[in-house]
Amino acid sequence: MELKVQIPDQLSEITITQYSAYLNIIEQFEKMKEQNKNSDVFYLLKTLEIFTGINYQDGMKLRLTDVKKIILKIEKLLSEKPELIRSFKLGDTTFGFIPKLDDMTFGEYVDLDTNISNWDNMHKAMAVLYRPIKLKKKGLYLIEDYKGDAYHEAMKLMPLDVAFSSLIFFYHLGMDLSIGMTKFLEKAKAKPELTESQIFLENGDGINQSILSLKGMLQDMKL
Repeated sequence: MELKVQIPDQLSEITITQYSAYLNIIEQFEKMKEQNKNSDVFYLLKTLEIFTGINYQDGMKLRLTDVKKIILKIEKLLSEKPELIRSFKLGDTTFGFIPKLDDMTFGEYVDLDTNISNWDNMHKAMAVLYRPIKLKKKGLYLIEDYKGDAYHEAMKLMPLDVAFSSLIFFYHLGMDLSIGMTKFLEKAKAKPELTESQIFLENGDGINQSILSLKGMLQDMKL
């Protein structure tokens, strides 16, 4: 039986939902290794299923060398480190990265901070960072106001290169925030009238905690 296998050629051909499923497979794979079960076969065939659509049974009919080549190609794609992608298209809608992070509302901040370090909820974080572009002029653009869960389902189909690019951007931003935090605390000493909650908000402490989680996540992703 000859099977036609469609292998993603670019990171943009993989969705964040597929990647989330892949991470769950890796978690199961690690548990199976600890139990001395046939974890390699499970990993290869389930990864093949997630990214190519070839089911477990049909995957067993492929040559082992072919399966390994496909998986190596996919793993290579997943190791890419894209620069920040500011806009992308889903269907007929073009989504743009939030133009000015300083203008983020408290509600946006909370939803982003709550979801950005958990791949099962990554589509919710991305719905904060990327929204439909409503006006574009001379290389600049405006995005729609944040509408909570309005685009959660759409973001499940977001290209993985876009999600990776924003996570890497926030990781490096977090490093900058850590440097900036020291300077802020020095200023805070000179302003004793600042309350603890004001320091928390101006400091961006919540985002910094998420950045720490992101750092570990990016290391696991080998980014």
